[in-house]
Amino acid sequence: MILPRAPRADPDAEDPSIVEFLAALRSEQAVSPNTVAAYRRDVTDLAARLRRRGRMLADTQPDDIVDWMESLRKSGRRRATVNRRLAAARSFFRYLGQEGKLNRDPTEHIERPRLPRPLPKTLSREAAATLVEAPDISTPRGLRDRAMLELLYASGLRASECLSLALGDVNLGAGYVQCIGKARKERMVPVGEEALAWIRRYLAEARPRLLRGRRDSGRLFVSPRGGALTRQTLWQIVRAAAQRAGLRARVSPHTLRHCFASHLLEGGADLRAVQTMLGHADISTTQIYTHLPSATVRRMYRQFHPRA
Repeated sequence: MILPRAPRADPDAEDPSIVEFLAALRSEQAVSPNTVAAYRRDVTDLAARLRRRGRMLADTQPDDIVDWMESLRKSGRRRATVNRRLAAARSFFRYLGQEGKLNRDPTEHIERPRLPRPLPKTLSREAAATLVEAPDISTPRGLRDRAMLELLYASGLRASECLSLALGDVNLGAGYVQCIGKARKERMVPVGEEALAWIRRYLAEARPRLLRGRRDSGRLFVSPRGGALTRQTLWQIVRAAAQRAGLRARVSPHTLRHCFASHLLEGGADLRAVQTMLGHADISTTQIYTHLPSATVRRMYRQFHPRA
């Protein structure tokens, strides 16, 4: 008689503290299933490494964490991956400490690798203008898309901020929009006359035709069904405009936000003012735009450098 094979033991079962930690993540902190799965892999990887050395997780020393991170780097793991694994280990050992199962957190003084901050992808002024002017304004949708792209470029709004605008959030007379940004912070952003003119035209000609008697959601930009536009729809609008404009660069709604900031700074705008308009809590976030190649800086360099 051949007995059926016993199922393989769950690797987590070798260390009950991992099982308890994951259960706490699911129930107490209510993190997403993807985060739980990632943390499970990360902590199990550390446990397996220590087990090969005859050690247990509760015996982990700071040097073990440093060696683990170094091995990850040498194996070609990206810094973002190393950072995530360190975050998982830090969360795990913090849990053990709170449960009274650990005297000292081995990750306490371990610094995570610094991630290089990528420069935002922008377009030239000419390319940005070509993009926003691309929609076919002979149709209600095209007129709506033109007004929306003009507004994104003129205000630097995030995609979610633009899509959530209500009719009353746009002051056409004073020339500004009022939006709710991250952390529910409210701000007012000035809008240029070009964008305001297209919004007026959209409101007069296109929006009523898009609604066609349907229930009005009250949003500034509406779908043909009268409801709010989705982020996916906005992405499709931007990509279609880029294709129509013949742009090879990959663009997104956020590209226009980057163009807004970089083109203002190139023209001599104050960094603090741009920070306020973008809704950045920290000016260091805005300062990334000062690292972009600037036509103004290049002209000044060629004019004044002795070997330019």
